This record gives sequence, C-alpha cells and structure tokens, in this order.
Amino acid sequence: MDIATLIGIIAGAGVIFGAIMMGGSLDSFVDIPSVMVVFGGTAAATLIKFPMRDVIKSLKIGVGIAFKNPKEDPLSIYEKAIELAGLVRKNGLLGLENVEVENEIMARGIRMCVDGHSGEVIRSSISSEVEKSIQNDELGELMFRGIGDTAPAFGMIGTLVGLVQMLANLSDPDAIGPAMAIAMLTTFYGAVLANLIALPIADKLALKVDRLRNTKQLIIESVVQIQASQSPMVMKEILGPYLPGGVPADAEDGE
Repeated sequence: MDIATLIGIIAGAGVIFGAIMMGGSLDSFVDIPSVMVVFGGTAAATLIKFPMRDVIKSLKIGVGIAFKNPKEDPLSIYEKAIELAGLVRKNGLLGLENVEVENEIMARGIRMCVDGHSGEVIRSSISSEVEKSIQNDELGELMFRGIGDTAPAFGMIGTLVGLVQMLANLSDPDAIGPAMAIAMLTTFYGAVLANLIALPIADKLALKVDRLRNTKQLIIESVVQIQASQSPMVMKEILGPYLPGGVPADAEDGE
C-alpha cells in the first residue's frame, strides 16, 4: 500500500479540523445545502463529462493506483531479463520453454519468442496491449483532474446562490453575518475537495502512470532483445537506462 497518500489526506484533514476547532466550533462549518451544491454538482458534472461505465472504472483504477504501489518492480524485471538472456545464449530460444516468468506481459512475450515470432511482431503485439493498459490508467487521472477542476467552480456557484439569498434579506441586519458565512462555505468545500483530494490524487496518478509506462517499455525491450539472442552484457547497457533514475546497473556497481 502507498501509505504516503493516506498519510497526506489524513494530515491535511487534521490540519483543517484543528484550525477550525482552535478558532470556533465544527458546527459552524457544516451546512447541508452547501454540501449538496458542491458534491452533488461535481458528481453531476463528472457524469456529463464521462460515460457511466468509464466513471466507475476510473474510480476503481484511480483509487487502486493512488493507494497501492505497482506490483511490477523494474529492477526485478531487469534482473530476470539478464538471466533469460544468459539462458538463450547457452540453450537457444527453446531453452525458455519451461521457464517461469511472474510478469504476465513478459511471460506472454517469452512464449511468443519460443513460438518463433519475429522481434517486430512481438514488439507490435505487446506494445498494443501495453498502450491499452496505459490508456485505462490515464482515464483515472483525467477523471480526478476533472473533479479537481469542477469542485471549485461549484463552490463559487453555491457562494453566488448564497449571496443572492443574503441580499434579498438586507432588511434584517442580524441575518447578514450568518448568511454570509454559509455562502462562503461552498467555496470552502470546493477548495478542500479539489486541493486536498482530487488534484493531488490526479498528480500522483500522472506520476505513477509515467513510471508504469517506463516499466512496460522495459518489458517490451527486454523481450525483443531476448528474441534477438542479445548477450547479457549488451542487455545491461540497453536496459539500464529504463531503471529508476536512468542509471545503468553497471555504473551503480562500479561506484
């Protein structure tokens, strides 16, 4: 689990609640109509932007990526690729027939190597699968970024509605202060939803999707080089830049 996401949300909420309690009471920051405008309006706008099926799928994918670390470890894939390259140099591609590979995409590529497919066919086939997977991950980012863009707007809409209602009751000076406070709550709700939850999650999704793309490119290149019976030493030079930091493993070992 990516504990940083959970810690960040809890810490941010704690800071806000702490500031509220130090300066007054929590009751003054609770207003049901404001909640309806911001959260209901944001949900409605999200459904307008995305089909229902994509909304449900994006929520699952987005939450899964934001709160969990990826299962694919670039270093493990790199080491496995070097190991398989050594086997191919000794026994040929048929030597991979009974080899177990945990990563599903890499395992499918190795099976294609054993079946005698060319490097171009393998690259094209795996790349299509990878691209489709990345597009699904990017959809989660787009949805959360859309929520982050929409929530403040509905916060402002709620504030305008509250101000109109307040101005309609200017004849009662005692009601102006409480009415103004309620009008401002929608802006508060929209800002919190966007800047504490939606946009940070969207940014984290963008970062993780980029890392996933790099890892999957590592898998593609590994399989293609294995099919070409590349030597382990050359494989290290080719695959090293795909590791985190873009530093070849040999350079790190030398240090």
